[in-house]
Amino acid sequence: MPDVTRLPVGAASGRIAIVHLGLGAFHRAHQAIYLERYRQRSGDAAWGVSSANLRSSVGLVDALREAGHRYHVVEYANRESVTVREIGVIEEALFTGRDEHGQWGRDREALLARMASRETRIVTLTVTEKGYFLSPASGELLADAPMIAADIATPAAPRTAPGILVEALRRRRDSGLAPFTVLSCDNMPDNGQRTRTAVIQLAERGDAALAEWIAAEVAFPCSMVDRIVPAMTDADFARLSELGVEDPNAVVCEAFAQWVIEDDFPQGRPAWEADGVEMVAEVAPFETMKLRMLNGSHSLLAYLGALDGIETVFEAVSHDDLKVLLRRYMLEEAAPTLTMPEGTDLAAYAEQLLARFANDSLRHRLQQIAMDGSQKLPQRWLQGAEARLAEGEGAPCIALGVAAWIRYTAGADLGGRPLAVDDPLAGRLAALHARYGDDIPALVAAFLAVEAVFPPALAVDASFAEAVTNAYTTLTQHGLAGALISLGRA
Repeated sequence: MPDVTRLPVGAASGRIAIVHLGLGAFHRAHQAIYLERYRQRSGDAAWGVSSANLRSSVGLVDALREAGHRYHVVEYANRESVTVREIGVIEEALFTGRDEHGQWGRDREALLARMASRETRIVTLTVTEKGYFLSPASGELLADAPMIAADIATPAAPRTAPGILVEALRRRRDSGLAPFTVLSCDNMPDNGQRTRTAVIQLAERGDAALAEWIAAEVAFPCSMVDRIVPAMTDADFARLSELGVEDPNAVVCEAFAQWVIEDDFPQGRPAWEADGVEMVAEVAPFETMKLRMLNGSHSLLAYLGALDGIETVFEAVSHDDLKVLLRRYMLEEAAPTLTMPEGTDLAAYAEQLLARFANDSLRHRLQQIAMDGSQKLPQRWLQGAEARLAEGEGAPCIALGVAAWIRYTAGADLGGRPLAVDDPLAGRLAALHARYGDDIPALVAAFLAVEAVFPPALAVDASFAEAVTNAYTTLTQHGLAGALISLGRA
């Protein structure tokens, strides 16, 4: 039996000042934890949270309501050291997605009213990269995406996060209220600026004056978030039952957590510095460091490991050659592209990441990380690769990763076992495999020409195309072991 620390829950207050879009496991195990710490330390109960689920099943929302919005977060330092927290800072759970009858927006009006209320001062988001409906390559709003097109046609009944923000801000402007601060907590570079772009460009489609008001009045600070929160499995719930935690809404995560935020909150914020939040003038260096080193490493493990039949991060990083690959990628291809504040030790950060990946108490599935690759790869790998090539340097680890991603999108591992390809561009990518088949140079060229993913400078770089083609050939002909051996010789 592990050593278990149990922490109590704070008292509910019914006072809500923060609305969160994206009621998933990460929000419940990250932002809500920091706010729970703040509430218990300070006694300030004014910053309760209303959390809205925009896309997934209504089940979580209803289950939280039935539990009085209480749930548990179980933090594993390792198998022998566990902290169990009960969380009560979420005061309200709402659902605006499509229900089992195909109807949209059960609680949409309640959400918009909450966001338009005088008490709401901050809106946070964890809707994943694809939830912003921005081109991964250009960063511009995907105005032709069906859900964005629906929001343009019926702005008062929005379905997307940008549409909900635009409509709520319109209501505040029309009521003479100051706008809330919009704080993105998703893994995107310049996530505040990207959120600003999505919201303003969507507003421009229907109300130029509103777009100008948003541009002039609304704060969109950037943030960097970090905590490994695997999707829950039956095995996780069984482990929790052994700890005495019987909670269908529970979340399992690692003990480590980090939150770095640009300090730009015109309507005020919790004084959460004492609770571990780093308030800074500029978050970009930390954001890019995490995206390229942590998330980039995760993606390498996800595609290469899944192709070899490996299921979890722990199993993958226990593979000595994959661990060597990660260290080489982080120190030779990611770290040289970063400009960090004085005193930042990137080699130490790399070793810390490898230790976190080796946490044997977490079953972080590689196929969870592999989701939405077309949305993730530009900021995790491709921008770094551009920087390397611009300096006349190579990026063989990234080239191997891109080759593995291309092969992964074929929908089967190297042994022929099926892989779930969960990606907004899944159909388009499958069509490329169907068209080019085993013509590897043509297949790679077709993928690199997908402008929604690959920046033009990288797409036309002959040396990068050659590196990806060679890596794909070796991977498919000689497997993971052969690809790693070949990379070691490069």
